[in-house]
Amino acid sequence: MSAPERIPPRSVTTAELLAEGELTVRGRIREASNAVLLCDVSYQGREASCVYKPVAGERPLWDFPDGTLAQREVAAYEVSEATGWGLVPATVLRDGPYGQGMCQLWIELPQGGDDRDDDDRDDEGGAGLLALVDAEEPGDGWKAVGRAEVGEGRTALLVHADDDRLRRLAVLDAVINNADRKGGHLLPAAGGRLYGIDHGVTFNVENKLRTLLWGWAGEKLTPEAVEALERLRDGLAGPLGARLGELITGAEVDATRARVDGLLASGRHPEPSGEWPAIPWPPV
Repeated sequence: MSAPERIPPRSVTTAELLAEGELTVRGRIREASNAVLLCDVSYQGREASCVYKPVAGERPLWDFPDGTLAQREVAAYEVSEATGWGLVPATVLRDGPYGQGMCQLWIELPQGGDDRDDDDRDDEGGAGLLALVDAEEPGDGWKAVGRAEVGEGRTALLVHADDDRLRRLAVLDAVINNADRKGGHLLPAAGGRLYGIDHGVTFNVENKLRTLLWGWAGEKLTPEAVEALERLRDGLAGPLGARLGELITGAEVDATRARVDGLLASGRHPEPSGEWPAIPWPPV
């Protein structure tokens, strides 16, 4: 009689690792306005670094319900995954050492600079994707955002790279109504990947889009973006809508549907409304 076939153990997914793994706090990231803890997470032989943001460490905001930022971060990840672009690191909602919170995979940044930098550009965060230039026009490969004060009565032109990865992120931000897309929230990772992080102030029913990625404002959406928005529209009518309903309010889910429908109807990137500051402060 032959021995039974051994079935190799199933590998642990990143979502399982983050949701089920044991969290060990290594320290606090003190630059953040809310409690942000750097942790190790381990589960069934797999280990990684992650960020844990407990709900108990969230500071109240006048325009968002208390204790909801962690859920909004997870909702942003769910929408990102539904586009097929994978712009947000894996993110789950779970219990941790300080109660329920958001747990997100830590993204290691590659060593060295970005080949977009050159001597006449004053990097303003975003690892070469954003810059201040002493010029009236952005130049080849860059998109203008607007004039910025740089001290002593001087201004410079704030620009971002004319980069397909940033353009996808600009579409995602328009869908989730991101009120805080800063340069420091852009993480160029190994292999050419670009991630966006810090999506706690998103999904408001009012138009609060604040971003440094206005360079395509009013321009036609790419065919790729239209396809992604159509996937979102279908998902919001089914499983994605149901999942978001577990994380944000019904009115906020409806507003997300309306933003997707509006983008598809116009076929263009949104423009600043004039009713809300268009650029976050500080910008980085």
